[in-house]
Amino acid sequence: MSEEVGSMLVVYDDPSDQHSLSLGDTSSTEESPDETRLSLETANAAIPYIGQRFATHDAAYEYYSEFSKRCGFSIRRHRTEGKDGVGKGLTRRYFVCHRAGNTPVKTSTQSKPQRNRKSSRCGCQAYMRISKTTEFGAPEWRVTGFANHHNHELLEPNQVRFLPAYRTISDTDKNRILMFAKTGISVHQMMRLMELEKCVEPGFLPFTEKDIRNLLQSFRKLDPEEESLDLLRMCRNIKEKDPNFKFEYTLDANNRLENIAWSYASSIQLYDIFGDAVVLDTTHRLTAFDMPLGIWVGINNYGMPCFFGCVLLRDETVRSFSWAVKAFLGFMNGKAPQTILTDQNICLKEALAEDMPTTKHAFCIWMIVAKFPSWFNAVLGERYNEWKAEFYRLYNLESVEDFELGWREMVCSFGLHSNRHMVNLYSSRSLWALPFLRSHFLAGMTTTGQSKSINAFIQRFLSAQTRLAHFVEQVAVAVDFKDQTGEQQTMQQNLQNVCLKTGAPMESHAVTVLTPFAFSKLQEQLVLAAHYASFSIEDGFLVRHHIKTEGGRKVYWSPQEGIISCSCHQFEFSGILCRHSLRVLSTGNCFQIPDRYLPIRWRRMSVPSSKLLQNASSDHAERVKLLQNMVSSLINESAKSKERLDIATEQVSILLSRIREQPISLQGVRDMSSINRNLTPGYKI
Repeated sequence: MSEEVGSMLVVYDDPSDQHSLSLGDTSSTEESPDETRLSLETANAAIPYIGQRFATHDAAYEYYSEFSKRCGFSIRRHRTEGKDGVGKGLTRRYFVCHRAGNTPVKTSTQSKPQRNRKSSRCGCQAYMRISKTTEFGAPEWRVTGFANHHNHELLEPNQVRFLPAYRTISDTDKNRILMFAKTGISVHQMMRLMELEKCVEPGFLPFTEKDIRNLLQSFRKLDPEEESLDLLRMCRNIKEKDPNFKFEYTLDANNRLENIAWSYASSIQLYDIFGDAVVLDTTHRLTAFDMPLGIWVGINNYGMPCFFGCVLLRDETVRSFSWAVKAFLGFMNGKAPQTILTDQNICLKEALAEDMPTTKHAFCIWMIVAKFPSWFNAVLGERYNEWKAEFYRLYNLESVEDFELGWREMVCSFGLHSNRHMVNLYSSRSLWALPFLRSHFLAGMTTTGQSKSINAFIQRFLSAQTRLAHFVEQVAVAVDFKDQTGEQQTMQQNLQNVCLKTGAPMESHAVTVLTPFAFSKLQEQLVLAAHYASFSIEDGFLVRHHIKTEGGRKVYWSPQEGIISCSCHQFEFSGILCRHSLRVLSTGNCFQIPDRYLPIRWRRMSVPSSKLLQNASSDHAERVKLLQNMVSSLINESAKSKERLDIATEQVSILLSRIREQPISLQGVRDMSSINRNLTPGYKI
């Protein structure tokens, strides 16, 4: 905004300053040469003084900015005066305190709501004026007006750095932040890492967490249509580099991206083994584009989350969910899971019933429990925690009859007869309560520990979303990071000395077959089995705790067929034999658990070596990864005894000598640098 003052043109950097800030008539006049000389003689070099000279107006601004920072305030450009406007005819500039002027009252409109933010401006009159002169030949800028009187408190040195003018993120730091964002770490973690890298005290970076969030948000404020095209280009580029990467998408009538789903080669291989029980979490959204996000995850043989696939949808309709399910089945060669856990989404429920008719669909308990505070906290008040404990007790019961009786008593005790959430929970109890689900395999994903682990895994690549096109990369980095840490945790599990607690031959046998995670679950049942008595009945065995005289579980066992089953359905539910079945096997002089009751998905070697070799690509990097897996297995097996370790050390030494005798190809040398970056720390080629 500009105004004419005589023959002078005045331009305000902030239009709101035109009527809210007055520096007086005297401040706009040039001082006499005598006054200038007097100021030069008496001025302190650290403080602006009348007559002080600068080569450019930017240099004057930088000087005044440094001065203001030392004093405890910041500055901004106020107005520009020139005979011919801004540019060649520029003759005078004003720099003022950041609290100068007064914010004008905005006229609110119904169509555009106003934010009720308090202004920091308070009419401060501190300023510095510079004027252009050619007195000594070359053009220069001279200080012709200065006042350092403030009508507000100045900030301490440890506070002034938080003013917006002094909070800056360099290009180098921006690139670092965006790299961190792709890995999925939180903004708080980014701050801590950069403080460590720069060796500064916590809180002393030249920017704040809010600045980082604003930076990341600025990358989201892009054209959604352009972002969608970038996302498709990203997926095609990944596909060119990795033919086993899979993605599908649909376009709407206007040729805009509608839905997109993708999965990585490693995810498809994992699903082939661990895709028997799957969680499809659709409770998240990409906020920058308001797109529902679906994430397919499972649990591996070491009890750790594994990623299967991702989908972004235009909306949450039956049609969209049906497309997502079909795309996922296409990635996985038509193989549907035995069980799938989801949120209480009716449209998703319909889509799964149509497209996965043989899969057992259940509601994920931790997604339900996450809603409890908003549903019941205000209703129950101080009794909320008491009610929640009773709910969990009922949820974990084995008997449907006990659940029904307990539910009625709970509703009466807490006065929840007419509560709509309780009514809805009860009507859908067969989809979430364990007494109704124990005959279906859930891989232990209903336990609190596993739910937290899966949720933390999902949050990893949701915590710092950047651009939509980068999200596929972001997920890949998070999955790769999880795979590497998972391998390290796997090795740690395998190298731990497992303590045998019963001395039973079945325990000694199982520890050599199952992963430490799965063996610990079986060992719990073996210890409990010693406290149970078994009684032969007409068509099997009755097993109950030794201090009880009634009740018990019915176990059927056919030694000839090698089949055993229990009415508690523990094996069907978790893949781990129950204490009742183990007691019967022990009574029948069975010294090894039948092979069929040590499932492949819980064994140390989930995939036979022949299958790995068959599936392995001829690509050099894939073969190196296969070798890495073999080396990991070699270490795991060798560490179990001194004799095994001696044999392994001797044979590996011989093998290493033979390998070093072979020539090295030029291509192999080129591949080594890229392969080494992808290997787990601790392994070298």
